[in-house]
Amino acid sequence: AALIMLAGIYYGSQYGGSTTAILLNIPGETSSVVTAIDGYQMAKRGRGGVALFTAGMGSFFAGCVATLILAGFAAPLAEVAFKFGPAEYFSLMVLGLIGAVVLASGSLIKAVGMILLGLLLGLIGTDVNSGVARYSFDIPQLTDGIGFVSVAMGVFGFAEIMLNLEKKGAGESFLNKVTTLIPAWSDIKRMVPSILRGTTIGSLLGILPGGGAALAAFGAYTVEKKASKHSDEFGKGAIEGVAGPEAANNAAAQTSFIPLLTLGIPPNAVMALMVGAMTIHNIQPGPQVMTSNPTLFWGLIASMWIGNIMLILLNLPLIGIWVKLLKIPYRMLYPAILVFCCIGVYTVNNSIFDIFITASFGVIGYMFFKFGCEPAPLLLGFVLGPMMEENFRRALLLSRGDFTTFVTRPLSLSLLIAAALLLIIVTLPAIKKSREEVFTEEL
Repeated sequence: AALIMLAGIYYGSQYGGSTTAILLNIPGETSSVVTAIDGYQMAKRGRGGVALFTAGMGSFFAGCVATLILAGFAAPLAEVAFKFGPAEYFSLMVLGLIGAVVLASGSLIKAVGMILLGLLLGLIGTDVNSGVARYSFDIPQLTDGIGFVSVAMGVFGFAEIMLNLEKKGAGESFLNKVTTLIPAWSDIKRMVPSILRGTTIGSLLGILPGGGAALAAFGAYTVEKKASKHSDEFGKGAIEGVAGPEAANNAAAQTSFIPLLTLGIPPNAVMALMVGAMTIHNIQPGPQVMTSNPTLFWGLIASMWIGNIMLILLNLPLIGIWVKLLKIPYRMLYPAILVFCCIGVYTVNNSIFDIFITASFGVIGYMFFKFGCEPAPLLLGFVLGPMMEENFRRALLLSRGDFTTFVTRPLSLSLLIAAALLLIIVTLPAIKKSREEVFTEEL
């Protein structure tokens, strides 16, 4: 039930973030930054209702398609995953980290640095084989390592609070201008192809390591701007600029469960949180989830269908109510969020030390944002680091110290070659330029 609740919060937030993005120009979620570009302009022109309807329908359709993809492809991929040994898992995780570097926004060098920092943080604690404490600096609380919740809550939660408190004033609300929700026939003809394209892009990018909803939304916006016959309207209130990204981020949010449930690899930071939640409940992420915990897997599928229906029922008729809740002053809202974050961190180990660690990572995360360093690769490195080390050492034990085991096994070699090719391709000048345009265009 806890995992289903977390999953529901994740793919529900992809649509929920669009409401504030459209009406207040305040993205409630990272992927909603793209929605705010044209959604807010539509609201200023009195078409906020149409923008909200478009976001809701795009999210609903994409969510349903992505759920079918998850149900249809997860089982076959799980059969392949059972053929993975320690060498294959290590190579797959290398590919995952390379993917996180490639698909992270901003500088490649910064992304690599964040990955390496995450790997180093993952090494803190007691060595599994020797039982010797590593990098604990004689601090007893660090002998078990740094808690995942502390890192994630600090880098994303506390840092986000500090960033938002910097902003002077909130965005202007256009609630009074929200009238009809039903788009005209001309709007429908423009939004349907965008929703289909966004669903396709999101479904594909959600599966990739390092992808996720934010990348899918950015990618869909770029595609829509190039494909639309009304490209001059983008940035001024183009309905395609809302339909495509919203469909993409919801599709990506749900297909990102595929690599987690079939291979045990979190493709993005939020799925890394799911790994932590599954570990807390003594559930090992990977192909065995469908065999040892079939009720969890199919319960998750069912929750996605229910979540998509609830998305429509809750958001479209009750938009006015949700917007009124957003009028709560930030000086009251953020302290409450901070208190809940601290309570959540404390309850993991009943430790005040964890709260101080979280606060420290909050300051570090704030600095990351200021320096233009995306924190998501750090979290992926932190999660995958210990798993990589374990599989690396296990592979060497099974091969009696033979490092060639990683290249003599066909599947492992294929994954390493794919990682190398991916890294080489992205460093090519033309590809590097295109990659940067995806994250900077119109932002």
